[in-house]
Amino acid sequence: MARGQLRIDEMFAFIQLDPLDNTEGVIAYLSEQGWMPMVGADMARVEYLRPLAQNVADDTGRPVQLVKFSTREELELLRPEGT
Repeated sequence: MARGQLRIDEMFAFIQLDPLDNTEGVIAYLSEQGWMPMVGADMARVEYLRPLAQNVADDTGRPVQLVKFSTREELELLRPEGT
């Protein structure tokens, strides 16, 4: 039985505009493992992240957008060295 995504064909990300230079960036939250970007490959992960993204919007006073990326293009395959 497979665990997790069999193939990731789309990604969702919570992003925010930086008012200082008008650039977008993926927002992150501090977990027990360290800083984690707010991205997911399925709606279950998006729903888990939604309240955390709302906290970022509330704390910063700036909107957070949920965006979907849906074009998969495999650019490179990195293999373990020595194999």
